[in-house]
Amino acid sequence: MFTNAKRNQSHHPNPVSRLRARLAAATAVLLGAFGIAAATTPASADMPGAHCLWAGASYGQGASVYAGGLAFTCQTDTFGAPRWIMRSAQGHASTVVSPGSIRNPAGQFSPGARQPGTDYNDYCSGSQLIDGSEDLFEVVSTGGFLMWRSVGPVSQWAFDAESTRPAPTWRSASLCIDGVLS
Repeated sequence: MFTNAKRNQSHHPNPVSRLRARLAAATAVLLGAFGIAAATTPASADMPGAHCLWAGASYGQGASVYAGGLAFTCQTDTFGAPRWIMRSAQGHASTVVSPGSIRNPAGQFSPGARQPGTDYNDYCSGSQLIDGSEDLFEVVSTGGFLMWRSVGPVSQWAFDAESTRPAPTWRSASLCIDGVLS
């Protein structure tokens, strides 16, 4: 009897998991209709041991990477989504490539990952151009979408001898029109 109950459980997954999978699939279809990439795939949110991304490379739960004088461990958040948890790792050489926040992090980095800013992060404050390479950025999830958020000055990032610091922006303040970067 225990064997049959166990077998029936495997054929009928948890109703909450099924609902989450259906909602994630419906969201992916809707977003696809608008040409928007979702931050996670339906399978990754419900899979035990969801993988974290760092510069497009996948790392399993519990894996640690080192970058910028920091250690990042792949774990899951409260909702079971993959996330990098940061801790100090002073003196430890980087073990992963860190290209900087060169584009949208979706499909490249999981939430919690940090990268030095680049011209991708440039913005205007009034008529003043703010150079994105002067900040350190972390991937955050907002409403299911991933984006870079400034978390401090780039001086918080320890560049290895062989790593290249992002170049200052090529843009000028003349591209700031009514507070908008054009």
